[in-house]
Amino acid sequence: MARKERTSKGRTMTPNYFVFCEGDTEVVYVEMLRSHYRLPIHIIAKKTLLNITPALVERCKAAYIQTKSDQTFLMYDLDVPTMLERLQKVPNATLLCSNPCFELWLLLHYADQKTELSSEECVNRLLSFEKQYKKGALLPANKQYLISNVALAITRAKSLQAFDNPSTTIHLFIEALESLKTK
Repeated sequence: MARKERTSKGRTMTPNYFVFCEGDTEVVYVEMLRSHYRLPIHIIAKKTLLNITPALVERCKAAYIQTKSDQTFLMYDLDVPTMLERLQKVPNATLLCSNPCFELWLLLHYADQKTELSSEECVNRLLSFEKQYKKGALLPANKQYLISNVALAITRAKSLQAFDNPSTTIHLFIEALESLKTK
């Protein structure tokens, strides 16, 4: 009796989400999203700030089994003048930039922000809403609040002009995760 040839069941691999970021708070936030969405989100935290290059991105991604549908995201603050130009040189990457800092995205979960501010002012404004906030850590209550108010933050972020101060495009990552979740 001959063996039957194995046939594919038509399954496809879930695409990988590669998130390159620079700070501890960004890592904690993306870990929270990975846990919430249960998707293959690979966090590549590089403290090399200005050293993000297309070659570095490709070297880091080479350590993983990749699919045709993989997506690359660059989550960086725009408080360094040349950062946007460096990030734009990485092909096929979605820029998740916050100006002045990542905490602006967190702040948008609590309140609207239309006027220009510094990184320090942004953190202080966030502290006025979330007294226990510390860079690089999110308490369980913070995580729950962020997840439950993400739609409001997305609406507020979309009303801002990308890459200006204040602005954030982190909502693009959330929307990509949501679209895969609904499939």
